[in-house]
Amino acid sequence: MEVYRSKAALARVKEIAKSGCAATIGAFDGLHLGHKEIVMKACEVARQRSLPSLVFSFDPTPKEYLNPAGPPARLTRFRERVELLKQWGVNYFFCPRFGADIQQLTDEQFLHDMLLGTMHPRSLVVGDDFRFGRDRHGDIALLERASVDAGFDLVRVSSVFVAGQRVSSTAVRKALSEGDFELAEVLLGRRYSMSGRVMHGRHLGRTLGFPTANISTGRRVTAVKGVFAVRVRGLGETPLPGVANLGTRPTVQGGGRQLLEVHIFDFDQEIYGEMIQVEFVTKIRDEMRFENLAMLTEQIRHDSLTARAVLGV
Repeated sequence: MEVYRSKAALARVKEIAKSGCAATIGAFDGLHLGHKEIVMKACEVARQRSLPSLVFSFDPTPKEYLNPAGPPARLTRFRERVELLKQWGVNYFFCPRFGADIQQLTDEQFLHDMLLGTMHPRSLVVGDDFRFGRDRHGDIALLERASVDAGFDLVRVSSVFVAGQRVSSTAVRKALSEGDFELAEVLLGRRYSMSGRVMHGRHLGRTLGFPTANISTGRRVTAVKGVFAVRVRGLGETPLPGVANLGTRPTVQGGGRQLLEVHIFDFDQEIYGEMIQVEFVTKIRDEMRFENLAMLTEQIRHDSLTARAVLGV
């Protein structure tokens, strides 16, 4: 899969798509089962018509850009979206930065400049709730009219319902915020996880007897916070059990920056620079501030025992 992020790559995307493509467009945060249905349909249409498949999205998402003071929790960082789309068989992923220039486009301008002018779709696959343009004024009816005028097939994909509810990024965020990882897994079609490269920290965990692999969350707001039983992938054939803290470390002097810290059980290897994936299994407790490091150490010991019991190790 080829990935294009900058507006400077726009000419290349237009060149790729000028002979036509099977395209889809959306925020696609979380890439849950509803998103997967749309993307896989675009790939299916592409194969049937011998066309390349193209996914068009934005980073940040429009909702993040329009609400900088209180954006919705980001479910997937850019790299995670890339990896999932690659697994699903997408040929091209175009994800320019969403800014004022795009936000100010009317629905007609967005249709002609971004959709038709960039993707040149022979088939356009969208969800039944897709909206576009300034104030989200553009709708399916406008796309249907445009499909006749511009000569492309419009393929509508119905919402996906599982566990008695419509699958959406909002529903996934709600499940995660309530600690319902089983429901989140059903909605996502996979266990909720966060991935990143292990970086150096202050090595305080090692001093306390609980060395941690530290990962920057890469997002302003996370869908989960607290202490969790987790499994870590990327360090061998099988996932490794552990306990993780995701938060601002209020007990530690100099804390405040959001960080995912993972203590992997019975593991003693240098893994700085390694890319790992942390799967959340169960929430153990909320993050809290302790009076001193001795009390924090005792709580980590207790959390580790709880996580071991949950994970059966």
